[in-house]
Amino acid sequence: MIRTFLRAVLLMLPLAAANAFAEPAPPSGEQPYELVRALQAVQDGIANGDTAAHGSHIALIRQIGEKFLAADAGVWSSPQNGQAVVVYLLSGGAPQIVRKLPRDRMTIDERLFNGALAYVEGRQDEARELLKDVKPRALPSGLGGQVALVQGALFARSEASFAIERLDDARLLLPGTLVEEAALRREILLVGQAEDFDKFEFLTLAYIRHYRNSIYAGDFWQRFSTGLTQSSLAFDERRFARITTLLEQIDRAGRLKLYLVIARAAMLRGRLVVTRLASERALTLSADASVDRERAHLFRGASRTLTDEYDGGLAELKALDRSKLPERDVPLLNAAVQLALDIRKPFAAGSATTADKPPATPARLDLASSTATVARAQKQFGELERLTRDRRP
Repeated sequence: MIRTFLRAVLLMLPLAAANAFAEPAPPSGEQPYELVRALQAVQDGIANGDTAAHGSHIALIRQIGEKFLAADAGVWSSPQNGQAVVVYLLSGGAPQIVRKLPRDRMTIDERLFNGALAYVEGRQDEARELLKDVKPRALPSGLGGQVALVQGALFARSEASFAIERLDDARLLLPGTLVEEAALRREILLVGQAEDFDKFEFLTLAYIRHYRNSIYAGDFWQRFSTGLTQSSLAFDERRFARITTLLEQIDRAGRLKLYLVIARAAMLRGRLVVTRLASERALTLSADASVDRERAHLFRGASRTLTDEYDGGLAELKALDRSKLPERDVPLLNAAVQLALDIRKPFAAGSATTADKPPATPARLDLASSTATVARAQKQFGELERLTRDRRP
């Protein structure tokens, strides 16, 4: 019923626009809080993949701002309408419109109002100070969910655990809405960085279940991949099957890209089992003679040389077409081949006079040569590891 009503309000907006702007007060049924509900209904459509809603919601925000300015000053004394102004701001509304409204007539918490303005105007430090102590669950759910989402964004870098709590609040207060969709997108990265795989998996499945068709799904999967590969979540072979299940929800090209990222990062971290598993998945997804196929062979070959498949792994590395590898992977191939050769480097032959004598038991084993080889490989791989990092702000 409520959704039907809101969509009806939305459909009426273009038809009523000319008359509404000429009147001193909005027509019956177009209270500010009702207009904001109509905006939220359109934004919820965006979360469900409605491209028409995505294309029209900016115009709707502008229309609502004009109706706010045309409204009789007396409507703003209603607490519902004062709260609607904050929701409008946090839903993409124009702060310059809000600043023209009769603030002295509004019944709304001063810190909440000023904090919302500071946030949309880019005054982040001020917004953090004003909004941190606001309790979203003490507010009406429509307003509380929006505030919780903003708190999650404001404190994501400085206080990740607090941000995660607030994003949980946003999801609980406004389920099935664009607010929940946005909270899932933000929280997936924070949970990944916190190394909480169970919650990472839960949030991913929740997003797939409800918002896989969202206009912003691409952003979710980008954050998913960053959270997965910039933590240790992807590098425990015991959970690789669960990761594979999550990746099955992504298109083939996206899966291939992620498996290659995981294989490379796992190799640089010395997680050979995961390197092998991810590279073999990449091989099944890549085209013959492609760059991706060569890279998958590089990672699989390197992992095999350090297991009981040494000969096959070295042969796989030597058979690679170097010209097809990205420039950043060529040093990695060189390091992998050199390490493999060093592993099988023969010991120097003993002299003829001592050949028939049993070797003396050394006071201690001299591992200097082997230690130097391992240290060199670790240094080479360590220098290459930084190439896998996503340096986006």
